Amino acid sequence: MTVEIERKFLVTSLDFKQDAFQKNYIKQGFLNSDKERVVRVRIKDDKGFLTIKGPSNANGTTRFEWEKEIDRDEAEKLFGLCEKGIIEKYRYLIKTGKHIFEVDEFLGENNGLFIAEVELEDENEHFAKPQWLGKEVTGIAQYYNSNLSKHPYNEW
Repeated sequence: MTVEIERKFLVTSLDFKQDAFQKNYIKQGFLNSDKERVVRVRIKDDKGFLTIKGPSNANGTTRFEWEKEIDRDEAEKLFGLCEKGIIEKYRYLIKTGKHIFEVDEFLGENNGLFIAEVELEDENEHFAKPQWLGKEVTGIAQYYNSNLSKHPYNEW
């Protein structure tokens, strides 16, 4: 079993872009977005992925995650089975101290939303916070991608 431990934050400026060492285009849809399990199909640049995530713990930082690479064409076909709302975004990777922040710049109906995530080894692990890191939104379901696909940021 794989466990994902991460914290999420809003982003206060575009300054992160100057420090990004990688940028990827991501398209993703949800085959199932029940609160007990999320099954996601994703295309990241030219690769396909199928991901299953379990429910988050009480504070929203930790949950089961299983991911396998699949054929890109198969991933494209699976989008036809997805629930309403496809997410498109650019993901930037920024190294800060010993951690790598992933900043998602959402497109389409979620345009204008920027969310930073940092994966941790332990829920209480300390990490350096860059100046562009804003309010913490870890565990706030409104900011989960599966919710953004149904209730886009531009409708809030």
